Amino acid sequence: IIPPGKIRGWAFGEDRTICSANVDGKFYAVDGACPRCGFDLYKGKLLDDKDVWGPEPVVACPTCSTTYSLKTGKFGPEYKATGLTGWVNTWAQTATAYNAAKDVPAYDITRDRETGQVFCRER
Repeated sequence: IIPPGKIRGWAFGEDRTICSANVDGKFYAVDGACPRCGFDLYKGKLLDDKDVWGPEPVVACPTCSTTYSLKTGKFGPEYKATGLTGWVNTWAQTATAYNAAKDVPAYDITRDRETGQVFCRER
């Protein structure tokens, strides 16, 4: 479905998307839109360095740099990007309401071994 170390976006009815990632063969998913700036989290950066980000992999929003745990949906510290991306991130932070981040819904992803069907339910 998703190669290890990659993020994909999945669209569902009623204009819903999720951001799903494969980290070492384990699947994680959170809501697809950043609640801070509204951009697509599945276009963000997967961060899974346990020494830096802790035991849970996180996704960094490509626009405002807010990070979200892929396991719990809790927001965390901002990802410090450099160059043009860093400039855009700084600009986007000043354009967001009250410069405040919120948690995103997290989902459990399971796969039926016999049929290959993938199931998603909110935690």
